[in-house]
Amino acid sequence: MPLKAPLPAGPAGARAYAAAPAAGRDPALLRRWTLLLGLAVLLWPLLVLTEFKPWQLLDERSLRSTGRFLAQFVPPRADAEFLGLLARETWRTVAIATAGLAIAWLIAVPLAIGASARLSVSAIASRMGAPQAALRQLLRWTAVLLRSVPELVWALLFVRVVGLGPTAGVLAIGIAYGGMLGKVYSEILESADAAPTRTLLAGGAGRLQALLFGTIPQCADELLSYTVYRWECAIRSSVVLGFVGAGGLGQQLDNAAKMFAGAEVSSILLVFIALVALSDRLSAALRRGLD
Repeated sequence: MPLKAPLPAGPAGARAYAAAPAAGRDPALLRRWTLLLGLAVLLWPLLVLTEFKPWQLLDERSLRSTGRFLAQFVPPRADAEFLGLLARETWRTVAIATAGLAIAWLIAVPLAIGASARLSVSAIASRMGAPQAALRQLLRWTAVLLRSVPELVWALLFVRVVGLGPTAGVLAIGIAYGGMLGKVYSEILESADAAPTRTLLAGGAGRLQALLFGTIPQCADELLSYTVYRWECAIRSSVVLGFVGAGGLGQQLDNAAKMFAGAEVSSILLVFIALVALSDRLSAALRRGLD
């Protein structure tokens, strides 16, 4: 590698040094600072609109109330009656998540198969027919509608229809997650290699045969992995849904927090942390089994 010629001494060297680019200087530094300042200018109105005032957390009365409440967390409530209640509600929480995901799967599979153009018989030899294209677009819009409304809103609606209890949570998770699973399932099916599926369809196989023997073998691991991940998310959601009366640990946590029963809140939080950790370990083990 050729060595750089040394700069001349004297005034000429000073002028050459000023004209030469500084060693190690980032050429994009000005652009980055401009972008950062622009983002700050855009962010400030949003903070004002949301009334973001984190310094209120340091208010003396807030700190005093928080300290008294947190002091009640130790020791957690651990009598036999309360632990039995926690065990029942924990099992109910897992049941809500599992039943809700089962309903979501029943909704998602037809949506994904119908919305996937990869399984269209009419699109093999020519352009997809107008009725088939309209049906697929309708199914895509249905998936958008189902997943656009959060499960918490669905739970609020179903609580007023079926009353308080786990049924509202199961239906809320089933509908909201049905749209999510349907969208992702269809994208996974579309991303698979088209050759085996097209060959089966062109050879006279039905849509179900093409799906089972042409598409599923390629993306079964991805489909199962995402389903397990959504089950893990459903457990977390089932706890949140309990705050609107959908049963489970969330409802017990809401009741304890409203009564400022710190010992009960502490016990419920510990059980919830253990439940999430267990579901995370289980989902990781299942994913390893798919590899």
